[in-house]
Amino acid sequence: MTDADARQQVHPRPHERSGSTSRQASSQQTWRYAVAGLSASLVGLGLARFSYTPLIPALIAAKWFGASDVVYLGAANLAGYLAGALAARTVAARIGAVRAVRAMMLLATLSFFASSTPVSFTWFFAWRFLSGLTGGIIMVLAASVILPHTSAARRGIVGGVIFAGVGLGVAASGTLVPLLLQQGLQQSWYGLGVLSGTLTLVSWWNWPAEAKADTVPSYRAKHDHASPVVRALLVQYGLNAVALVPHMVFVVDFVARGLGQGIAAGSRYWVLYGLGAIAGPLVTGHLGDRAGFGPALRAAFVIEAAAVLLPTVSTTPLSLIVSSVVVGGFTPGIVPLVLGRIHELVPHATEQQRTTWSHATTSFALFQAAAAYSFSWIYAQTGGDYLALFALGGGAVVLALAIDLGVVLTTRKA
Repeated sequence: MTDADARQQVHPRPHERSGSTSRQASSQQTWRYAVAGLSASLVGLGLARFSYTPLIPALIAAKWFGASDVVYLGAANLAGYLAGALAARTVAARIGAVRAVRAMMLLATLSFFASSTPVSFTWFFAWRFLSGLTGGIIMVLAASVILPHTSAARRGIVGGVIFAGVGLGVAASGTLVPLLLQQGLQQSWYGLGVLSGTLTLVSWWNWPAEAKADTVPSYRAKHDHASPVVRALLVQYGLNAVALVPHMVFVVDFVARGLGQGIAAGSRYWVLYGLGAIAGPLVTGHLGDRAGFGPALRAAFVIEAAAVLLPTVSTTPLSLIVSSVVVGGFTPGIVPLVLGRIHELVPHATEQQRTTWSHATTSFALFQAAAAYSFSWIYAQTGGDYLALFALGGGAVVLALAIDLGVVLTTRKA
């Protein structure tokens, strides 16, 4: 061995060290972006939307609003979510996607403090609507800003981390709200506002500077978007939103007042729902990376249908625990699956992926808002028949599965 060979063996080549360091930095940057996305989904969806559910019995008990009004106020958030999904791309074009997400996190924080006083039904409705608006815009923009900076092999798990923020928000609201309610209803809103503001500040500098540009001609992207498989996926995602509404809006009140077990018991099931929502997107994202997003999505529909329908068969504690955890898991867990499926159906077209995801979020929001108002009306007309709502939700996800299977069979024949 020559001296030159020895020196070469002892000292790695400069480009090897550089490549290793670059990959490590890139990986660290990816996870930093993912944590920023997690914070955004935690604030705009986990807290701004889901913290309202465990507050419903307390709002009724404190006589801030009547029972039917409180349910309609919950639906106002979903209407705002639809408006946000529709407005997201316009807002991003005006001020930039990252600035838009930051602004929405600030607005969500403000909505908590504004909701701390029952000025009037209109005042409260407006702020519940705005809190939903923030969630819709964050849902469209956060992942579409981050995922173009993520390798294809990691998109499922990174998407899972981003939307695990929803579950963290649900779990936080389920554990914090009962504690905060011991200090008073107004103090509960203050506490949620402080938490939201802290997360906004912590994540402020962790967003990517600029989204990556599209890499294929626009005619190719338009062709992919026009495919029947993509259109079917948008409908399936909307039907999935219908399936989630009974648990998302009514489960705490169902346990607390429908089953007569009280607010504390209802909140415990909401915590279980939140724990499921934390793990759900991580599990489904990993499954999508390993098995493919199409098969993973079909498996998700089967499991979700069984979980949504379970309370119509049994309301024992074990049944309610399983139902709450599983449906909680799929509340954000369906998101990385649909995102990943879009990337499969519209490959190498970043801008069209964003557009398709925006349409998917709009479909989800439209079906969800329609279901929330329809279910609120059915709830009022039936004198509080919760089981009918669970049955309708389960039917919606069964229909989504049927559409997916129909598309698979049609595609194979073609």
